Amino acid sequence: MPTPTRAALVDHLVRTRIAGHVATPRENNLDHYRKLANGDRHYWLGLELDDRWSDEQDVLAVMAERCGVIDDPLHRQGQDTIDPELTVDALERMAGRLRKAASAKERVLFATGHPGGLLDVHRATAAALRAAGCEIVVIPDGLTADEGFLFQFADVAVLERGATLWHTHSPEPMNAVLDGLLRAERPLPDLVVADHGWAGRAGQRGIDAVGYADCNDPALFIGEAEGTLQVTVPLDDHVTSPRFYDPMTAYLLDAAGLPQA
Repeated sequence: MPTPTRAALVDHLVRTRIAGHVATPRENNLDHYRKLANGDRHYWLGLELDDRWSDEQDVLAVMAERCGVIDDPLHRQGQDTIDPELTVDALERMAGRLRKAASAKERVLFATGHPGGLLDVHRATAAALRAAGCEIVVIPDGLTADEGFLFQFADVAVLERGATLWHTHSPEPMNAVLDGLLRAERPLPDLVVADHGWAGRAGQRGIDAVGYADCNDPALFIGEAEGTLQVTVPLDDHVTSPRFYDPMTAYLLDAAGLPQA
């Protein structure tokens, strides 16, 4: 995959609706912002927000600043947006953290709660870091969470139920992995690259964490605003083809100075 220029990547993100006018409707975004503000922990994605974000207008303000949703509180239905420039800005911040990991030969754990969209993004990043000398953390055998099993496919930890990779927002799979590593007296990761509750809980437990989040998942953006997560990249996390993410991944790895495997 040739590496796009920044301008070409912005155009690609808009054309494929990874950013720009995304498929997630405004009504869904506002509903999730309200539920987070009302204390529904499902929408906290593994973070401990207490009562710091009990006003949904404060949540909207963070999402407008960090994700690029429409900042007008009177816009209640219809189209919503992700700013592609903010997506690329965040990719460049993530690249800086990956460059640090490669330089220090860190232990890195990859995980996804959105395997239908982001599994290959994580796989390619893991392969590039391994080629640079990093240790890609292998999770212990026999771990379970949320009535499913935890496995790794192409170096990426996932939740599996009934021979199906599961879409999950839950932080419990990350708890199970980190607790399993501690029981086995193995070192915890230096860095977690993930999404959903996998990323939020890693950051909450004090591990450097970077991740991806959609415009209806405000918690990880709040986590970055508070410093619990180091980077949150705004994007639609399940577009019509996972191949649409390939130019984005190529840009990320090139910005980090990592080879494409």
